[in-house]
Amino acid sequence: MVTVRDVAAAAGVSISTVSRALSAPGMVAAGTRDRVAAIAEQLGYQPNRAAASLRAGRKGALGLLVPDLANPYFAAVAKGVAERAREHGLGVFVVDSDEDPAAEVDLLRHLVHQTDGVILASPRAIDADVDVIGPRPVVVVNQDGPLAVVTDTDGGMRLALEHLRGLGHRRIAYVGGPASSWSDARRRGALREAAATGADVVALGHYPPTVAGGAAAAVAVAESGATAAITFNDVVAVGLVRAVRERGLRVPEDLSVVGWDDTYLAALASPPLTSVGSDLREVGRSATDLLVARLGGAPGAREVTVLPGTLSVRDSTGPAPR
Repeated sequence: MVTVRDVAAAAGVSISTVSRALSAPGMVAAGTRDRVAAIAEQLGYQPNRAAASLRAGRKGALGLLVPDLANPYFAAVAKGVAERAREHGLGVFVVDSDEDPAAEVDLLRHLVHQTDGVILASPRAIDADVDVIGPRPVVVVNQDGPLAVVTDTDGGMRLALEHLRGLGHRRIAYVGGPASSWSDARRRGALREAAATGADVVALGHYPPTVAGGAAAAVAVAESGATAAITFNDVVAVGLVRAVRERGLRVPEDLSVVGWDDTYLAALASPPLTSVGSDLREVGRSATDLLVARLGGAPGAREVTVLPGTLSVRDSTGPAPR
């Protein structure tokens, strides 16, 4: 499908110039306007009708609420949202709740009044925010909801376990995330299914999704007898690797570690992290498309986009110690 980005590249102008040339031609110089229109026709570009409908009588902006923009996972999702919103000719308001559920409610209340719809990338259940959101459409990321974009947690967990068992690991620990996290609950469910097939998996408590959280789990991992650990996210994995090394364990010779989300941090860690993930920018792009379509009047009471899980194998995993 030809996008506004393709037209902009061919015409040698910005995406915003293409949007103005096609939707508000009086705001663009005649020569530029005619060139953009000709190239759009030549490429077969069809303006997004949902976005055009959205702009008519609306604020022309979407909202994105994340719990921690410093977390590379949410930063990548935000990039995808901003990228796709530009293609739709829309603005984005991004707010960060700093992992504070109470602050999230107030931030969301302000956000819904400034935007036409919201993308909610929160670990909390959406039920807690229904009264705040009101009639505005909301798309949730990795959460249950009528409009949602989720990654294949079960498939990702299978890939991680198959990889570790193929390396000879028989006892595998899971370093969990916040107790309120929907994603953590899904991963624990996938682990229980694995245990039913005979895999020796031990789920360790709930830890903050931070470097400090990973460090706090080091003692439990070392005492569990596991030769490999899967962590709630890449940030936790970094903290775990640092802490077990301080205890004299080598990664991956004594303990293999698998992160989750496959953010840019995984490739920068030492050693580089094997990590379960998906295309995080595509998560943001898909959420934006879903929201814009619903704002444009697309029918359907429920729609869930499931993105495949992947496994990037790097240096933090190796053969089980003998």
